[in-house]
Amino acid sequence: METAEFIEVLRRDGGLLADAAEAAGPDARVPSCPGWRVRDLVRHQGAVHRWATRFVAEGRTRPEPIAAETPEDDAQLVPWFREGHERLVAALDAAPADLECWYFLKAPSPLAFWARRQAHETAVHRVDAELALGRTPSPVEPRFAADGIDELLAGFHIRERSRVRSEKPVTLRVRTVDTDTARDDWLARVSAGPMVVERPASGEADCTVSGTAEELYLTLWNRGPYEKLQVTGDASLLDLWRRTAGIG
Repeated sequence: METAEFIEVLRRDGGLLADAAEAAGPDARVPSCPGWRVRDLVRHQGAVHRWATRFVAEGRTRPEPIAAETPEDDAQLVPWFREGHERLVAALDAAPADLECWYFLKAPSPLAFWARRQAHETAVHRVDAELALGRTPSPVEPRFAADGIDELLAGFHIRERSRVRSEKPVTLRVRTVDTDTARDDWLARVSAGPMVVERPASGEADCTVSGTAEELYLTLWNRGPYEKLQVTGDASLLDLWRRTAGIG
């Protein structure tokens, strides 16, 4: 996907998140984030948007903690979120292709990284807000979902800080059934060290998980029902993922 496409997803999903949060109310529970209420979700995502904007708009080159002053009044939270979201979208729209700033996953460029990362960050939390409202989440476009699977597997979980570990080396294969099936096919080698991911996958795996790109995207981010997926082989590997794959 192109950077402009990620920005459009971010633009849309930020608006949907705000609309759902407003309709649900600040006290509504977020079932996909145990212990959170909608106010916690809005504060978190609003702070992340402002954090990302600082790198994109100001070209900051060193990592910084995610921090932002949030309104005390619940009534101001969604307007505060909308303002930060609009500023992030505007910063990405205006950023030069050769933007130089800090980023933390492999990407073609810093601008490509921040557009992609914030699109997926916002999409996942948009789903959280819609679940808090008690409705079926808005659809996730298959190409975008497949890209998010790749970011999760081959971006986040190949890092040292990932908790997906197994003392006995095992392999988990993830395959979409509705996108480019020759390409959207990942083999994750799980061991006591950082995960190694091969795309496209080759060979057999201890466990193979298949589904639509949207089903896999939401489930691997622990936002969707595992029961919808087609699982062959050692299903305990999916339980391992459920227990350890949360992104902090």
